[in-house]
Amino acid sequence: MTDFDWKQLFNPEFYILLEFGGIKIGLYVVLFIVFAETGLLAGFFLPGDSLLFLCGIFSETLMRDFSTGNSFVNVTFLAALVSIMGILGNMVGYWFGAKSGSYLFKKEDSLFFKKKYLYQSKDFFDKYGSKAIVFARFLPIVRTFAPVIAGIVEMDKKKFMFFNILGSLLWSFTMIFSGHYLYELFLNQFNIDLKHYIEYIVIGIILVTTLPVLWKLFKKRVHLDD
Repeated sequence: MTDFDWKQLFNPEFYILLEFGGIKIGLYVVLFIVFAETGLLAGFFLPGDSLLFLCGIFSETLMRDFSTGNSFVNVTFLAALVSIMGILGNMVGYWFGAKSGSYLFKKEDSLFFKKKYLYQSKDFFDKYGSKAIVFARFLPIVRTFAPVIAGIVEMDKKKFMFFNILGSLLWSFTMIFSGHYLYELFLNQFNIDLKHYIEYIVIGIILVTTLPVLWKLFKKRVHLDD
């Protein structure tokens, strides 16, 4: 890997096409990132939605070593793997929240932890209750801390697992299948290769997924000013 630029860490395509010693490790890196977003509380800077959408576009590359020869089966298997890692990550986040209790609310900010994101996630959880575990999957930052909040407030474990599994399945299958079949649609119907427009796709997904959060913060600030 040559000419490394730290900006690449914020580019989902970098992780998908990553190689080490000539061996493609993109699939393993993607699975780790999905787990780390909630299991290691690192979701506020790691690419989430855009990463999964690009996984759909590059599914053939990611599944090369595990290809079944059937495109649909390959994409389904990829989405299932991502779902499992998302479920496990949320379980670790819930466990950490249950064990840490109020510790996180007293913890000082650091490079990998911002207390304001914890409060934002708590407000989101208070508003939507159990369904927040599902909704949070589609919202950057919030999905990182939602399972932690669930653990802190001692949400029923069976109820948490139900919404955890449901949310992870919806998130992974929706984003990955959308990327895969939109890529095929544009390529076959319009002769447009979405791989040539990755930067615009990433920017678009970031705007779509973060605007609701930014709007909520804006309204909250206006309310406080009043």
